Order: sequence, then structure tokens, then C-alpha cells
Amino acid sequence: MKAILTKRVDSGTAHTDELRDLTHAAGYEVAGELTQSREEDAAFQFGEGKVAELVQTVTATDAELVVFDNQLGPYQTYNLGQRLPDGTKVIDRFRLILEIFGQRAQTRKAQLQVELAELRYELPRVEAKTSLAKRDERPGFMGLGEYDESHEQDIKDQISRIKNELDAIANKEADRRQKRRESGFDLVALAGYTNAGKSTLLRQLSEELEIGANDDLHPDLDPTAESEDRLFTTLGTTTRKAAIDPRDVLVTDTVGFISDLPHWLVESFKSTLDAVYYADLVLLVVDVSEPIDEIREKLVTCHDTLYERNQAPIVTVLNKIDAVSDEELEEKRKALSALAPSPVAISGQAGTNIDELKRRIDIELPDWQFERLVMPMTDETMSVVSWVHDHGRVEDVTYTDDEVVVEFEARPSIVQQSRAKASDLTAVPSA
Repeated sequence: MKAILTKRVDSGTAHTDELRDLTHAAGYEVAGELTQSREEDAAFQFGEGKVAELVQTVTATDAELVVFDNQLGPYQTYNLGQRLPDGTKVIDRFRLILEIFGQRAQTRKAQLQVELAELRYELPRVEAKTSLAKRDERPGFMGLGEYDESHEQDIKDQISRIKNELDAIANKEADRRQKRRESGFDLVALAGYTNAGKSTLLRQLSEELEIGANDDLHPDLDPTAESEDRLFTTLGTTTRKAAIDPRDVLVTDTVGFISDLPHWLVESFKSTLDAVYYADLVLLVVDVSEPIDEIREKLVTCHDTLYERNQAPIVTVLNKIDAVSDEELEEKRKALSALAPSPVAISGQAGTNIDELKRRIDIELPDWQFERLVMPMTDETMSVVSWVHDHGRVEDVTYTDDEVVVEFEARPSIVQQSRAKASDLTAVPSA
């Protein structure tokens, strides 16, 4: 299907690079572009003259789709649909993003989140159709769609149902995160703008490492992470065990951020973003080969999304250094220092500085705690010693006739559990 891309800015030059990438990602062919620099027209988004030019462009190219980078209000969508040739579909970038999400959703959770976002997008348009119908106006199919009096309540009921199901999934995932921490795992999340290279980095951090003994404990851990040069290859989450000695670390790749997301869209994917919000450490991945202004804008977008609810420290990772010179990298480091203090510069594709990043991860994750357990010599004690070996770093084990002394380091939660297990042991009474 051929598409015409359109964008209006209040002033300056309207750039359409991201919109073009999104359109291609959705599978459409770009047949033309129209931009305008002026204040928003309440009726059409564009001014009357530019709308007439849009009609001519659609007719000349036989385009069937018009994509606005600007968010369209329900009445603007309707008015444009009335002006354009019959059969022309009018959408904005958020509707386009939802189409891409719908194409990429593989898991039940991802499908529910897409459906919830679509319903939240549709609700104000259905309310607008109700208003138009009460004024005896009938919006056409390619504008807002046919009016159905019961549709508004149906959407609200579906939203409620999906939110309940997603809440149930979120509770299960919260329990899983807790079990992983209790098993001695540190949780690291990859965040960042879409196409920054998060999936490639995940492959590097877990390269040639099998999940092995944790298969039964964590059957959800994915053995591979998709890595392609296109937007939104990761819609759900992918978790792998990382090779970061001496810790047990699980790294989760998540959906990429995009600029100017409305609250309803971010909120619809809250369940996926929880993997970031409740991690022990967040790696904020940035494509350092992009222009400084774009990087700065994307960092602001990421920070706005993260800092509202994020509970973990954030380390900025400047990725794709193989695509820039040392001088350019240093220039960008200085220019971005306020938004990205003490970043780690790597190439996920080439594997450059991955070891340095692993060392930084070890430093930034919560400190391990030293513990010395003195336990009576019983059959149950051996199982506690084995458990400590599985969940911490054992430095020394001393056996006497009636005691076992274990010195080790572990996460504070593991230390607390080990104390509880040790206190439950009952000494064998002497003869």
C-alpha cells in the first residue's frame, strides 16, 4: 500500500526520518511527503491550502494511506477523511505504531498490551462519533468509521477486562522476579530508544553461555534474542543469564522507547516496562553514531519515561562506537555529560569494551555482604552448605566434630535466608 507522509511543526524544519522508518517498518511504501511550518489548524492540523495540496498528491500517486506525524484529534481525522478521495485511510504516528506492535506481538502479554493501547486510542474517537451522530452527522468509514451506539460501552468493558488480565500477568511476573532474587540473581534491564542495539548487546553479554542448571527453575528464559536493523524487533521481553563473574545476573531486553509517546500508550505497556522499573540496574543504551541533537532528545525521552517510576541506578551505554572516530566520540561524551555522566562506550556488534561494561555492571549492582555461619553438624547442615554454595561465593568451609563453619559472600537477601536456614537447624544431642 502506498502512503503519503505528512508533518506539521510550529516553526523551523519538519523532519520525517523517524516517520519514514516507522512507515517502512509497518510494511508500507512511501509515495510522497508533505510538511508545513505553521501553528496547528484546529480543523485539519494542516492549513486549508496544504490540505488541498495533500488531496492533489494523494490523487496523483494513487496513495491509499495518509500518515500524520502529528497526533490527530478525532474531528481532524473526520474532516480530513471528508476532503480526501474515497477509500483513503487517515492515521497518525500513534496508530501506525500500534499497527507495528500488532504485527510483532507474539506472546499473550504483548498481544493484550497492543489490544489495550488500540482500545485506548479508539475510545475518544468513538466518543466523537457519538457527538457527531447526535448532531445528525454521519462520519464516513475512512474518517472515523460508522456510528454504533453500543460500541463505546463495549470498548470500556474490554479495557476493564484486559487490564484485569494484565494485572494478573504482572503479579505472576513480580513473583518470578522475587524468586529470582531469592535464588541469588541480580536483575539487569536494557532500556533505550528503539534500534539503539539493545538486542545485540544482550547477545554479547550472554554470548556462549548456556542457562543449563537454571532451566527448570526459570523455564521462561529465552535462549536467543532477535537482532535486526529495524524498529521494534523486540516487543515483549527477552531474558538471558549473563556471563558476569562472580555474580549470577539475568539481563532482560525490552521494547524500545520512541519520542513523544502519549501517556495512554506508555501506560498500556506498563507490564513490559516493569522489567525496567524493578530491575537492580538499568543499562540505558544509546546509538552514539547519531547526531548529538538527536541523541540528546532521545536521552531526554528515556529519562522522562524512566525517572517517573524507576527504582534502580542507571548506567548510560554509548553503543556503536565502531561507527564514529575517537575524536567524535570524545566530543559527544562532553556534549552529553549532563544527561549521561560516566558512560561506558562500547560496540555491541564488534564486541568492543564488553568486558569493561561487565566490570561496571558488577560495580553498580548492590554490594554483596560477608557472612560467617556456625552450624551444628547434622545431616540437614550439609544441605544448607550446598544451598550457600549455589547462591553465594563460598570462601572457606571448616568442619569439626560437632560444627560446620561457612564463610561466604552473597546478596543481602541470600544472607538473611542463610541465617534463617541455619537457625532452623537443631544440634544433635551428645551421648
